Amino acid sequence: MGTDSGRARFLLDHAATLNLQTGNLLNWGRLRKKCPSTPSEELRDCIQKTLNEWSSKISLDLNQEMPDVLECTVDQAMEKINPEEREELKVSAKLFIAGSNSSSIRDAVDMACSTLGVTQLDSVIIAPPPIEDGINLSLEYLQPYWGELENLVQHKKIVSIGTSDLDKTLLEQLYLWSQVKPHSNQVNLASCCVMPPDLTAFAKQFDIQLLTHNDPKELLCEASFQEALQESIQNSRAHEWTPLWLLRLLS
Repeated sequence: MGTDSGRARFLLDHAATLNLQTGNLLNWGRLRKKCPSTPSEELRDCIQKTLNEWSSKISLDLNQEMPDVLECTVDQAMEKINPEEREELKVSAKLFIAGSNSSSIRDAVDMACSTLGVTQLDSVIIAPPPIEDGINLSLEYLQPYWGELENLVQHKKIVSIGTSDLDKTLLEQLYLWSQVKPHSNQVNLASCCVMPPDLTAFAKQFDIQLLTHNDPKELLCEASFQEALQESIQNSRAHEWTPLWLLRLLS
């Protein structure tokens, strides 16, 4: 285990959970110099750079117990919010659930709060969790995820919650069913040139903010994450690592 890659691979092979934080993208000087890319390409690039930087600085003592939870971060990319400026800032995030476990929502929010040094997030938008091909997104499928968000609102970890890519019918069903009403709904203008009139009318009636985005349906697939891990940490057992969630702070 004499190489940086060897030490990182040894830790990865013995850990059960990997928490990977890329930090503030604006702090990555190399990324600022690159031509604009898709959100997925940008994320993969950040993951690779984080893994490379982390693996070059870790130390390994074979006499110590191997950590079950591995924290992969780069100090210079991380930023906590100045408590004196907190009241002037709105901290918003978009959460992409990659797996089927709705309870991972709490883990994502807790980690975001801890990383930023805040007690709550002002707004969280959830992207529709992945579904099998040929199956339409339904209220029943969304309910456990929305229920987790509602619980976080009730425990004052989030102030307001929103959705993404819901049409008028599904947004209305969610609104009528939910205890904590959606504050916003993101619309991907790549799939429609203008806001659908029925969605616009419903949102206006119930004071739901309509936002736009250009995120792909799947921000980071399992195969792409495995490739990023393999390219950064050679011979790692990437097949054992499956992304559960991704959380991105919104500017």
